[in-house]
Amino acid sequence: MPTLYPLKFKTIYKDKIWGGQKIKTYLHKDFGKLPNCGETWEISGVKSDVSVVANGELEGQSLAGLLEKYQDQLVGKKVYDHFGNIFPLLVKFIDANDDLSIQVHPNDELAKKRHNSFGKTEMWYVIEADPGSTLISGFNQQVNQQIYVEKLNSGHIMDILNREDVSAGDVFFLPAGRVHTIGKGLLIAEIQQTSDITYRIYDFDRVDDKGHKRELHTEEALAAIDYNFYPDYKTKYHPEKNETVKLVKCPYFTTNVLDFTENTSKDYSNLDSFVIHVCVEGEYTIDVDGQQYSVKMGECILLPKTIDSVELKTTKGFKILESYIEG
Repeated sequence: MPTLYPLKFKTIYKDKIWGGQKIKTYLHKDFGKLPNCGETWEISGVKSDVSVVANGELEGQSLAGLLEKYQDQLVGKKVYDHFGNIFPLLVKFIDANDDLSIQVHPNDELAKKRHNSFGKTEMWYVIEADPGSTLISGFNQQVNQQIYVEKLNSGHIMDILNREDVSAGDVFFLPAGRVHTIGKGLLIAEIQQTSDITYRIYDFDRVDDKGHKRELHTEEALAAIDYNFYPDYKTKYHPEKNETVKLVKCPYFTTNVLDFTENTSKDYSNLDSFVIHVCVEGEYTIDVDGQQYSVKMGECILLPKTIDSVELKTTKGFKILESYIEG
């Protein structure tokens, strides 16, 4: 088998009712003849949309196929022992030209029972935000299922939802069960568990080009929702130049932000996991044993477990989200 190396994948483009043009105009990714692009799936093990390698000797091979062949060499022993031949993370870019639906995702237990799937805990990193942009994360007061149902049925669900003002660089961690939506004008990088299960609660009575409303999952959502109120929904962190800054650590992924204006090196030898870089600003080159791989804004790259250390070289600076599983 060929030796593993830093892997890029072909972008999967998704036309959405709420999608826009920023995937093309801001991230410089061409979605062809689609009228708009709401999401790109950059690294995916979801069965309906498995990523395909775009570079090097393994070009054209699927992520699922590589996982079957390379197993713990690709993802690490603990990760492979736990997830087997399912790649555990899904990485997206999301362009909301309009508000997404109000929605919630089930946790592992409920998703396994209902769908034989993983749950969906996720995080958002805001790449770009139009002035006045907002999003919804959680409730603005303590509620219970009865209060929630009353508000939903009376058309006043928005009254109990927590709305946040949003700027570029903001981070939101969304554990399974948290009601949420991305608001109009936001370009976001999303890192999440491998799952495509969404319960749509409210969709602003929108219709598609055929005049049909999208399906709602009112009953399914009831058991999935976390009705608790939390004092802080936005992730607090202190941006630092030329340092690795931790954003999120949970059982499903750890994500750091690296905002660098100079060359640096990363030692991953003590990590029993693959590493994903999501470039949200600038560009850089990954040097692995003298082989170089260029990465620019809007691109992602997967470093297999077998790569213990890398040099990151830049002339213009870069900002990346670095994700892995600590186990």
